[in-house]
Amino acid sequence: MSTLDIDFVRAQFPAFAEPSLQGRAFFENAGGSYTCKPVLDRLNRFYTQRKVQPYAPYDASRLGGEEMDEARARLAALMGVDTDELSFGPSTTQNTYVLAQAFRQWMQPGDAIIVTNQDHEANSGPWRRLADDGIEIREWQIDPESGSLNPQDLENLLDENVRLVCFPHCSNVVGEINPVTEITAIAHAAGAFVCVDGVSYAPHGLPNVGDLGPDIYLFSAYKTYGPHQGCMVIRRALGELLPNQAHYFNGGTLYKRFTPAGPDHAQIAASAGMADYLELLCDHHDGPETGAPERGAFVHDLMRKHEIALLQPLLDAVKDRNALRLIGPSDASRRAPTVALALNAKAEPVAAELSKYGIMAGGGDFYAHRPLQAMGVDPDQGVLRLSFTHYTSRQEIDQLLEALDRVL
Repeated sequence: MSTLDIDFVRAQFPAFAEPSLQGRAFFENAGGSYTCKPVLDRLNRFYTQRKVQPYAPYDASRLGGEEMDEARARLAALMGVDTDELSFGPSTTQNTYVLAQAFRQWMQPGDAIIVTNQDHEANSGPWRRLADDGIEIREWQIDPESGSLNPQDLENLLDENVRLVCFPHCSNVVGEINPVTEITAIAHAAGAFVCVDGVSYAPHGLPNVGDLGPDIYLFSAYKTYGPHQGCMVIRRALGELLPNQAHYFNGGTLYKRFTPAGPDHAQIAASAGMADYLELLCDHHDGPETGAPERGAFVHDLMRKHEIALLQPLLDAVKDRNALRLIGPSDASRRAPTVALALNAKAEPVAAELSKYGIMAGGGDFYAHRPLQAMGVDPDQGVLRLSFTHYTSRQEIDQLLEALDRVL
């Protein structure tokens, strides 16, 4: 395994050369990442050269449509799924609401959906609202101390009435990486489909959804170095089973069936820049020359190795500190670098104090009311969340640790 060339990585992100951001270390990446240069270049090109209705025969339109198609094809290949199994929508939250409406039409009163109280509200709330239509909602609950989900507890909730199991790849406050393949196998064995919220995981290495096995996988491009789009993988067997949610004449096209809003041409086209960036990393670090899933897996592991090395010192520094509680595991290999700290004070003013030392972080509930309440944390008091990704440097970790010592 290569070691991540952090200087090369940071050179791909214009934010690190921006004068107004100098000396400021960004630790709120779970809310949205910096955008890589290939995405910005494609977005600028589209708006300046191709801002016309796509898929017409003249050059500007043809090229715009081809670039939109390229984004879907290349990202789908990196994730090990077919091109038309990837859809783009305005946001992950909106994509989930559309899916929930499709399941509402397909399911019958008395059918059941399992959700967790570990989720961000976007992959919980839309499903819970189906209770108004007679759908039974069963909650797979976290351990109130660790915040973990126990697969055995899921098995106890499953029966022949369950049609769908929804859970996060990792929580945006707990951070623990859930065993997606194991959980998916348990749900499939009981005859249920699986929906995974990957918003808090995908920025740390684009997953091979084909290998993981879920029927739905959701994540946000704007948290994965890209534009503000929601990315949604729906495997063919389920996508063709659910009722069409788009214009009736689009029902025969899988990637259009669950995107009733008109596509954002420029942002979809710019999403190909995410693939450009991952390919750049693979080539620069002498990764495999062929096979999109293999190249994607190489970059995934490269990112994770770097993040784990930077995350462990942060976890070690806070796990035994008085007057705070580390949410989630203290072993960096088991979690994403999204670190939530429950304090003996309201979190938002502490984040403001950290900003005086050049630390850009957040305090609040982060739409994670349910897991915080389940773990005995007052959502109004919130947590201090320190989140980073692979472009974070060791020097920035040192800056954060010094600032925490001063503030806490």
